[in-house]
Amino acid sequence: MQNQHLPTVGVVGLGYVGLTLTAALADKGYTVHGADISPTVIAALSQGRSYIFEPGVDDALRTHVGRGIHVGTNLPQDTVDVAVISVSTPVDDTTHRPYLDNLTAAARTIGATCRPGTLVVVRSTVPVGTSRRLVLPELRAAWGDQVRLVMAPERTIQGQALRELVELPQVIGGLDEQSLRLGIAFFDGLARTVVPVSSMETAEMVKLSNNCHTDLIYAFGAEIALIAEQNGLDPLEVIRAANVDYPRPDLSKPGYVGGGCLSKDPYIMINSAGTYEPFLVGRARELNEHLPAHVADTIVRMLREARGETRGLRLAVLGWAYKGWPPTDDMRGAAIEIMMPIFAAAGITVLGHDPMVPADVIRNYGGEPVSLDKALTDTDAVLVTNDHPDYRAIDITTMLGDARPALIYDSWRNLNADTITGLGIRYAGLGYVPAATA
Repeated sequence: MQNQHLPTVGVVGLGYVGLTLTAALADKGYTVHGADISPTVIAALSQGRSYIFEPGVDDALRTHVGRGIHVGTNLPQDTVDVAVISVSTPVDDTTHRPYLDNLTAAARTIGATCRPGTLVVVRSTVPVGTSRRLVLPELRAAWGDQVRLVMAPERTIQGQALRELVELPQVIGGLDEQSLRLGIAFFDGLARTVVPVSSMETAEMVKLSNNCHTDLIYAFGAEIALIAEQNGLDPLEVIRAANVDYPRPDLSKPGYVGGGCLSKDPYIMINSAGTYEPFLVGRARELNEHLPAHVADTIVRMLREARGETRGLRLAVLGWAYKGWPPTDDMRGAAIEIMMPIFAAAGITVLGHDPMVPADVIRNYGGEPVSLDKALTDTDAVLVTNDHPDYRAIDITTMLGDARPALIYDSWRNLNADTITGLGIRYAGLGYVPAATA
């Protein structure tokens, strides 16, 4: 039953950010009207089905669609008290400049369909200054001086979004004091903690700072791994020893870095820098994008050493989504996208398995979908790219066939290296490439 004292909310853009917010608000008793331009998205949601994987979203849709959640291609006229903009802001693959037309269009739509004075919340990730520069003029053109506008960035992790929407502090910056008060009152109904900041620009930079810092941390883990590899060292041993009872921030385990945020937000931060040229942000992103290519080149070299020729060889890749834990089916920024052209150039056939990623998606990326059993029994090499629990649970001794692979490259080092090498299979991981034994 909906709480009649709560504001009615409109969410423009039902991608990951908008859909998870819609589900979380509905679970709190809000009435939510969601709008998206994709007929496929609207068709799925209208039937109470989520088109993304996120724990709890399907349950919320089944419970609330048609009651607390209503979806369509546009918001209902003069109905909502709060309008949230959560459209995508992708970056160009070549120029890395953000595409913001979706944001402008959403603001224009809200100005046309909502009442003057409606609280507008920018939730999309944008360059610093964008809410004021692009969203505000569209609203003022429709409403004059009756604009109430805040920026409140989304900062959840995939796999835990519904929990984090409540538990993580919500940072809010307002156009003016009245906007900020309305924004605080709105998010007080959702989150345990609200953090007001002095401006919309500050809130915009908070989101970028969080994600760029994460990208930097992971990039340093990759740097350690690549330097350790050059010196024949085990990077995990280095990192473990460095972290034992040391009172400064822990070093990060090396791994691939992807997803919708970390693969683009550093470029949005760079776009925010004006005439200043950042030293760290761009180089960290470059390193994180280099790591999958380095691994693919390493696997090709090791296979050439083992088999003499790579053309016609079969490589099983376990884990196509950008991460395995918390589980996701998200392919944005996935390591395999960078790796596939290198494997193709070497003439290697790639077999693909991921418990979260549909077979047709694996085919679209150039792989041949296979079962986990076949991936381990009918291949020349195995590459584990993410840490899904199914891969951590692999029992190599029982799952391998008679024709054993020459190489297992275990990116996350979750398999038992001694068992694998004891079976006569070469074992390697990120930054860990022991010499082949005779």
